[in-house]
Amino acid sequence: MGRKPLYLLIVVVLVAYYLRTTIPDNFEEPWRLMWYNAYLKIFVHLGAFLEFLGLYNFLDLLAVITALNEVPPTSDENVTVIETKFNNTPVHVYVPKKKTEAQRRAVFFMHGGGFCCGSAALRNYDLLSRWTAERLDAVVVSSNYRLAPKYHFPTQFEDVYTAFKWFLSDNVLESYGVNPERICVAGDSAGGNLAAAITQQQLHDPDVKIKLKMQFLIYPALQAFDLDSPSYREYSHMPSLSKSLLVRLMSEYITTDRKLEKAMLSNRHVPEEYSHLFKFVNWSSLLPERFRKGHAYNNPTYGSPELSQKYPGLLDVRAMPLLADDSKLRGLPLTYVLTCQYDILRDDGLMYVTRLRNAGVQVTHNHVEDGFHGVFALLEFKIGYRLIDQYIDWLKENL
Repeated sequence: MGRKPLYLLIVVVLVAYYLRTTIPDNFEEPWRLMWYNAYLKIFVHLGAFLEFLGLYNFLDLLAVITALNEVPPTSDENVTVIETKFNNTPVHVYVPKKKTEAQRRAVFFMHGGGFCCGSAALRNYDLLSRWTAERLDAVVVSSNYRLAPKYHFPTQFEDVYTAFKWFLSDNVLESYGVNPERICVAGDSAGGNLAAAITQQQLHDPDVKIKLKMQFLIYPALQAFDLDSPSYREYSHMPSLSKSLLVRLMSEYITTDRKLEKAMLSNRHVPEEYSHLFKFVNWSSLLPERFRKGHAYNNPTYGSPELSQKYPGLLDVRAMPLLADDSKLRGLPLTYVLTCQYDILRDDGLMYVTRLRNAGVQVTHNHVEDGFHGVFALLEFKIGYRLIDQYIDWLKENL
């Protein structure tokens, strides 16, 4: 075989490998998803190879590539965009230019990115904040936070929580014309984790006099305690977020010690002394029947206490909101939870919906049958626009 046919064969094999994926029958743009998945696979494999050679940390590369989609904070004819800091945490504030006598609603939003990448300046988050501010006639605060692997828990939580408390001070709310009784906290993925965590924290914080009206959680990552639920089993290789990538991101949120990542991949990272916490993530009782069907619950396989002793964030409710005791859930505000069928984190959101409702919290649950992780922030897909419309419409009706 000559060189040219050999090269052509190699190219065909590589294209076939990276395009090959299982696409759900009910997804409306299968080819777009196929190409998107191919792009992600190429990046992940290239990043892993560079890390193996010792040339680049995979997560640093992820942050650099993601940052290429950032846009400057530019005001337009409808919205003023302000780049500032709330108690040393950088934020972007979006204020409608339309004059009004009444105080405005407010949304405090936290971006996703696995605690390791992303920012308020990403193009899609910037557009989301603009559209929300304009269509809802609301002040939108899009908060940044320091990222892993340079910073670990509780840095990310503390960044957004101190910024949130700063925003709630009387003089700041007054300066932006915000009604203190109409404030929502929202976030997607890792941002959904942070939104759930600060909503729990503020409820029991004696220094916070203003209480939230609602929280909006978009396919939130709520625990890394049990990584063997049905969605982990069924969608561990789905586009956008595989199990191996999720474990890398969640473990790096806690520590750069790769021993934790290895233990999490085998689901042997929780010591027996914390067995009582498994009731909070026991999917055999917390998932609706149709999501449990065909799956048998495996009793936990316990690991060494060494990791939990060295890295207590692994068991901290501020990092894993689904581990909160029922008493910490009672009194939480009106909650909207969005879950996607083809998402490894699907069951986190479903279990939280059950636990919140059992605690007497009013919950609206939107399960997207043809959705996958990350689709809310992907304006390259038609479904992304529809979900944003639903997000803004629900806020308009309820906030």
